[in-house]
Amino acid sequence: MFINQNDDFYSMFKWYGKLGILLVLFAEINFVLKIEPFARWYFPIIWFGYIFIIDAINYKISKKSLLMTDKKHFFIMLILSTFFWITFEIINQYISNWQYNTVDVFKSNIEKGLFALLSFSTVLPAIFETYFLIQNTNLFNHRKLKHKHNITKRFLHIMYLIGIICLISPIIFPKFTFPLVWASFFFLLDPINYLHKKPSIISHLKDRNLKIPLSLMLAGLITGFFWEFWNYYAIPKWFYNIPYVSFFKIFEMPILGYLGYLPFALELYAMYYFFTQTLHDEEIKIFKLIKNKSSIN
Repeated sequence: MFINQNDDFYSMFKWYGKLGILLVLFAEINFVLKIEPFARWYFPIIWFGYIFIIDAINYKISKKSLLMTDKKHFFIMLILSTFFWITFEIINQYISNWQYNTVDVFKSNIEKGLFALLSFSTVLPAIFETYFLIQNTNLFNHRKLKHKHNITKRFLHIMYLIGIICLISPIIFPKFTFPLVWASFFFLLDPINYLHKKPSIISHLKDRNLKIPLSLMLAGLITGFFWEFWNYYAIPKWFYNIPYVSFFKIFEMPILGYLGYLPFALELYAMYYFFTQTLHDEEIKIFKLIKNKSSIN
């Protein structure tokens, strides 16, 4: 296995992994006890606990993890995660697929705002920590496409067009096209990442390696399950209003809704690398260009 059989349970984890276990257990027990203010703050408590646990396991397996060896990108993820989810909240103003029962839960708008920002910040790290864990298990190491596929300009242009349609259609025709939101930024940004030779999903059409896309989609599904599971027992929680598919619910989410977590993980991957690598490189080029022009003048 990945962990030495002589290790006892607690030696598996760094100190923050043990803290994560305590946070998750406390939040789970408090679903019954409802001790305030912890009951209404369950989401950041339980999800930072989850993140700490998975990160500690990742470090135990590979001696690499966000919190131990890449703290900079962990904190960048927290910031970007908040920005990304606020973007989806804005889109939800048009599609109205989910809503929150936070009106009478929090003592003030300031508390509600802090809760939202902290909660939103956990989305991206939770997905990536789970993705890294699946990568560390080597589950999909030997999964490959049968044939190599070339990526043409026409293919990239079609992806851009699909991305624009996926982003605009739910705003114009929300009742019929709302699911397209969860793939829109993937189609828009992944081709740009590919053109800049940054991590991208479509690059694996060429190398035939399915480890990254399959690991991401499974991470999305696992994380999505826990989002819905813990949300079901919470005090501040969300509810769904999804046209046509609001049947056979697992917790609050209709079973077909879980399929949305598959492209959502790919979308977050594309968004993350666009903002941390592709856009960053372009900013450096612009800065150098401005600097060179200034020195000439």
